Amino acid sequence: MPEYLNQKEAFFKCQKEGKFITIEDIDIEKIKSTITIAEGDIESADSLKKNIIKESNKWNSIYKLYYDAIHELADSFLRFDKIKMDNHQCLFAYLCEKHPELDFDWNFFEKIRTARNGINYYGKPINQDFWKEVELQFGLYIKKLKEELKKKIKDYSL
Repeated sequence: MPEYLNQKEAFFKCQKEGKFITIEDIDIEKIKSTITIAEGDIESADSLKKNIIKESNKWNSIYKLYYDAIHELADSFLRFDKIKMDNHQCLFAYLCEKHPELDFDWNFFEKIRTARNGINYYGKPINQDFWKEVELQFGLYIKKLKEELKKKIKDYSL
């Protein structure tokens, strides 16, 4: 497993390796569509959560749907900076480093990113207990990103 990097270390590593990719235009329709898709992922995860037993392996699917939603919303948010990322760690490092006004916690993003990588690449499932640890913060961050995106879309349209 890769070694832990703090926010600044990850940001400078990504910058040095050219992982921040400049884009020319803000594609507002793509951003709106991505928000809709993220909302669908959350609705699907919430449907799965109903009447699920503690020992179910569906917690992995719920987790990945929420992770995909937060990732897509963060990606859409940074498109207003005319930037996209080469990987998830760089996306979250840039978001935390360049947008401290959002008051997001780098360690939370690393926790959810590495857990998602554990599921996808290492066959390391999550369980209900882990989901309960991150559920509230997932919800708060998703809500915050959606609010900020609505503001940016409104400002962009003026």
